Amino acid sequence: MREALFVKTNYPKWKSFEAVMQKNKAASPDELADLFVQLTDDLAFARTHYPESDITRYLNNLAAGVHQRIYRNKKEDLSRFVSFWTRELPLLFREARRPLLYSFLIFIISVGIGILSSEYDDTYARLILGDGYVNMTLENIEKGDPMAVYKDEEMLSMFAGIAFNNLRVAFTIFAAGLVLSIGAGLILFYNGVMVGAFQYFFLQKGLFWTSFLTIWVHGTLEMASFVIAGAAGLVVGNSFLFPGTYPRMESFKRGAQKGLKMLVGVLPIIVVAALLESYVTRFTDWHWSVKAVIILTSALFMLYYFVIYPFQLERREDAGALHKF
Repeated sequence: MREALFVKTNYPKWKSFEAVMQKNKAASPDELADLFVQLTDDLAFARTHYPESDITRYLNNLAAGVHQRIYRNKKEDLSRFVSFWTRELPLLFREARRPLLYSFLIFIISVGIGILSSEYDDTYARLILGDGYVNMTLENIEKGDPMAVYKDEEMLSMFAGIAFNNLRVAFTIFAAGLVLSIGAGLILFYNGVMVGAFQYFFLQKGLFWTSFLTIWVHGTLEMASFVIAGAAGLVVGNSFLFPGTYPRMESFKRGAQKGLKMLVGVLPIIVVAALLESYVTRFTDWHWSVKAVIILTSALFMLYYFVIYPFQLERREDAGALHKF
């Protein structure tokens, strides 16, 4: 076919392609894909018969534009986001179940050490929590409002400060895992000792249930998030210590990616915990049953999403893989 006839025959079609490519005219992914197939056919013909022609360069640019639109408008951003939370992250926690267990055990043991240390040393709470906090709490107890510390600050500024501090702690625990895993364990251990000493301090004052039903309204999500940050740190540190069949730096790179994803997974939970501490915990006069429901719901959510659901998902995918065979 002569070039003039080729252009005359197909030019109206190409102009319609240009119209679709305009920013103010939307096109479905299927429509764009169809355009791309037709353009590449025309481009292949032009390259074969008119390789040095302006029409070949024109079709090449037009095809490139359609290609970019296809990949720019792929409707995978939302699905990728959903897939991360419903599949990728849970399976990652299933893979990291041992570091998660170790992190949990470190925290529980350190809480126990904080309790025992407070039992045998009356000054231990002041050593761990600081004189300022202990004296303030004693004053609040004398005033008849032992949980007044959660009411002293305006809610929004309190939320901003708590969220920033807890995010900083989580990142610190994670980053400390770079020190051969030991750093993450040590920081998590210290936080557990603080929790044990803190809770036992109120037990000694006869305020265990008052403190428990107040503190753990937000503390359930908060402490669980720190445990997960600890697991993320252990994943990073262990990837360097125990590279397995990978070169050490390749193993470390993979471990850092996995650990960072695990940390990202708890960032929203840390923010929710800060919201609870700033906007809900202050209502200490709420009935104990309401507080218990919040605590139990938080605990069940963390247990299900990070432990039970990953196990169920793994079994489901394994069963699906076997079914294919």
